[in-house]
Amino acid sequence: MSSAPWLLFGFFTQAAFAITASILFLFLGGTLVPLQPPSTRAWAIDLVLALQFGILHSTLLLPAVRRRLTRVIPGPLYGCFFCAMTCVSVLLTIVFWTPFGPAIWNYRNVPLAYLPYLASWVALLLSIWVSGAGYQTGWTPFWAWLRGRELPPRELPERGLYRCLRHPIYLSFLCILWTPVLLSLDRVLLNTVWTVYTFVGSYLKDERLAYYLGERYREYQRRVPGYPFVPFGPLARLH
Repeated sequence: MSSAPWLLFGFFTQAAFAITASILFLFLGGTLVPLQPPSTRAWAIDLVLALQFGILHSTLLLPAVRRRLTRVIPGPLYGCFFCAMTCVSVLLTIVFWTPFGPAIWNYRNVPLAYLPYLASWVALLLSIWVSGAGYQTGWTPFWAWLRGRELPPRELPERGLYRCLRHPIYLSFLCILWTPVLLSLDRVLLNTVWTVYTFVGSYLKDERLAYYLGERYREYQRRVPGYPFVPFGPLARLH
């Protein structure tokens, strides 16, 4: 079987990830589109769009779902498949989103107001890099498979922010959601749904990593909290 189609697929997912991230940066940062008056239809459409991302994202990461899908998708390509589906889900949200007001705050004319949002994106990209960007986008297992190499074991990234908390990627994403220069009523809906999803997704990620890594990850949970200043619950240190 020719490797050319798979090579194109791998490069496509990486390009799709970069393009989608760039569009999401503009979308979440406070766009210039006019705000419509709120309506039942707008609320309903935006709620469905906000929910579908979290549901799809978490469902595709479940080990049981992955086992079933890899019966038809080669295992090393599953990361690329997941990345592509995530990009499709995000772009659907952006394309069909209905912006409506009123504006909760608007600091587009204050240059310093952009700094928290930009800093949140920098923290997100650094956290992705430390945790293994190639695993996040599916490139590392895909490239190893394409070259016939054995996939190197994925280690716990106990450096940078991962020394202080288990979920710096999710925390950075939360900061992105709540630091735009323009926050309108429709974005409050989006941010609320995605904030709930982020905490649920953090718990599911803990359980997923414990499933794959076993006691190594449980020991890490006992030493490092999921989020700072969380004294109890599944996102605190494991007792």
